[in-house]
Amino acid sequence: MSYELRHLRLHGLIERVTKTHRYRLTNLGLQTALFYTCVYSRILRSGLPLVSPQAPAASPASLQRSFRSAEQAVNTWCDQVKIAA
Repeated sequence: MSYELRHLRLHGLIERVTKTHRYRLTNLGLQTALFYTCVYSRILRSGLPLVSPQAPAASPASLQRSFRSAEQAVNTWCDQVKIAA
């Protein structure tokens, strides 16, 4: 647990409350949490079923094409820099 807390603290997402074992969110940490929550609720939760390989035929084809091209770009970039995705 302390390993994760240390990384969050070093990235400026949390700060330690002095003379306690407690931590609190910084403004950056709160903004980051809100951003990820909004991305999940607005984009991932509603959009991923539309672009999955098991998506029904009625799903928007343009969204699937956009997702496939973005996925291909990420895979190409990962191949160029030699990292596993």
